Amino acid sequence: MRSFLCGLGLVALMSWAAAAVASDVGAIEARLSGLVPDMDQVMISETPIDGLMQVRVGSEILYMTSDGRYLLQGRVIDMETQTDLTDAAQSGMRREQLASLDSSDFVSFGNSDAEFEVLVFTDPDCGYCRRLHEQMADYEAAGIKIHYLAFPRAGAGSATHTKMVSVWCADDRQGAMDIAKAGGNPPRATCDNPVMDQYRLGQALGVTGTPSIMTLNGDIIPGYVPAAPLRERLERLAANSSEG
Repeated sequence: MRSFLCGLGLVALMSWAAAAVASDVGAIEARLSGLVPDMDQVMISETPIDGLMQVRVGSEILYMTSDGRYLLQGRVIDMETQTDLTDAAQSGMRREQLASLDSSDFVSFGNSDAEFEVLVFTDPDCGYCRRLHEQMADYEAAGIKIHYLAFPRAGAGSATHTKMVSVWCADDRQGAMDIAKAGGNPPRATCDNPVMDQYRLGQALGVTGTPSIMTLNGDIIPGYVPAAPLRERLERLAANSSEG
C-alpha cells in the first residue's frame, strides 16, 4: 500500500511539473505572439536554471523568464562543468539543418577514409580561404577531408558569385576550384546549382566571414586553422562528444 501511495505521489508530482512547464510555455508564447511574425519558428524548452526558459526563434537562441516578462540575450555557461549551454543548443540546431545537405553538392578534397570530415564555407576571393586551400595536402596528411560550401560574401550577382557558379557547374569541380583559389577564373559555366542556397544556409547558421569551418555535428571553428591545430581541435570535440 505504501509503495502504491508513493507511486501516486510521483504521478501527481510529474503531472504538476508538466502543468507548470505548460503554463510557463503559455506565458512566453502569449508575450511573443505579437512580436514574432511566425510562431511556428518558436521552440521553447526548459534550462537547468529555475525560472529561466530557452527560446529558439528561427536560428537564434534567447532566454526568457518563465512568466514571460524578461528577455535575456547572451550565453549561459555552467561554471561547474565548463559547458556552454548556449553553444550546445546552437550546435544541435545547426546539426538539424546540416542533416538535410546533399553531399553531391559539395566540392570535396581529401581521402574517402579520412578520420575527420569538416564543412568549410568559402569564398575564392578571400585571402585566408586561399591560404587554407594552398595547404590541402597538409589537411589530407592529417586525416581531414574538406567539403567546401559556397559563401560568396558579396552576394548574388557579384563577380565572386559568378565565379562560384562556374566552379559548381564545372565537369571537374576540384580543378575549377583550384583555378579560382589561385586567383584565376575557371571556364564560364552555368547550371542548376546550390551556390545561393548554401550561402543562405551559412547565414542562417551564423556564418559571418570566411573561411568558416564547421563539423558535421554543428560545431563552428571560425577562421583559418592550419592542419595540425585543426586536428587537435577535432580530436577534443570528438572526445567531448563521446563523454557526453
